[in-house]
Amino acid sequence: MGSDLRVGDIMTKKVVVIPFGKTVLDVSKTMKKNNIGSVIIVEDNAGKHAKGIITERDIVYKVLAKGEDPYAITVEKIMSKPLRVVTPETTIEEAARAMQENKIKRLPVVNEHNELIGILSEGDIMKIFPIVVDLIEERAAIL
Repeated sequence: MGSDLRVGDIMTKKVVVIPFGKTVLDVSKTMKKNNIGSVIIVEDNAGKHAKGIITERDIVYKVLAKGEDPYAITVEKIMSKPLRVVTPETTIEEAARAMQENKIKRLPVVNEHNELIGILSEGDIMKIFPIVVDLIEERAAIL
């Protein structure tokens, strides 16, 4: 891409989190209420340090398809970890490459203290894709 856009420019700042001890049912209800496909798992209600992520796919593959009880399974048992993260200074190109290489669709964004400050999704990148194409075309015309 080669643009100067950074993760901090396009990330979603409102991140929905769930603390340890909550159940998969709690996660499912939170996802539905917020119309989202994933939640970040944090150690406690302060929610500053991301420990894992649960996606709709995790719920289907790790709970429902195995016949597990979503009322009993806690988030710690099915969350994906270790968590891949980026900083707001990471370029969109680097973030997209990390998503592709790790086969993930979301990257939590952390500050210099490793505190959760946002999330970047493939959807966020796709929203700005026309802008990136325009930038590439502009640079090509200059050269």
